[in-house]
Amino acid sequence: MFYGLGSMGVQGISPFTAVVVGLILYNGSVLAEVFRAGILAVPKGQSEAAYALGLRKTRVMTMILLPQAVRTMLPVIIAQLVVALKDTALGFIITYQELLYQINYLGSQISYQTSIIPAAIVGGAIYVGCCLILAGIAKYLESRMRRSKKVSNKNTPVVPGAGNLDMGNLGTGGNT
Repeated sequence: MFYGLGSMGVQGISPFTAVVVGLILYNGSVLAEVFRAGILAVPKGQSEAAYALGLRKTRVMTMILLPQAVRTMLPVIIAQLVVALKDTALGFIITYQELLYQINYLGSQISYQTSIIPAAIVGGAIYVGCCLILAGIAKYLESRMRRSKKVSNKNTPVVPGAGNLDMGNLGTGGNT
């Protein structure tokens, strides 16, 4: 984007703008597909039951489909956040001064009397640390969602002869 628009005569695009817009377009398209697939992964009976109760489309989406789809999508969304974090290093190519650029700059400075290897090790540790933090957040959210699901299932009323009817999920199991 930075070099392509510049070659077409569009001037004044900063490296930061090019990196941000490029990452938004790429990661936005991936996340759009994740959301679409996550919503389609929810059984069709969920939305049909909600429509049968008289809910409108926005209420069906916000109250029924999205809460269930987020549980399915959460690992992929967190993984995509890690990819977005790693993709910021692509700004190095267009001289945007991000972490990889600073590592290269500090490693090549003669005044510091250091080679690029120690700077790369420190920079790599920073990247790995950020990815581990995101992975920890993902594990925390996943365990929290799993725990809240167990609590809601314990409070589900048992109806004799109704099989495994789950009132909290609008009848995903048993006699629907």
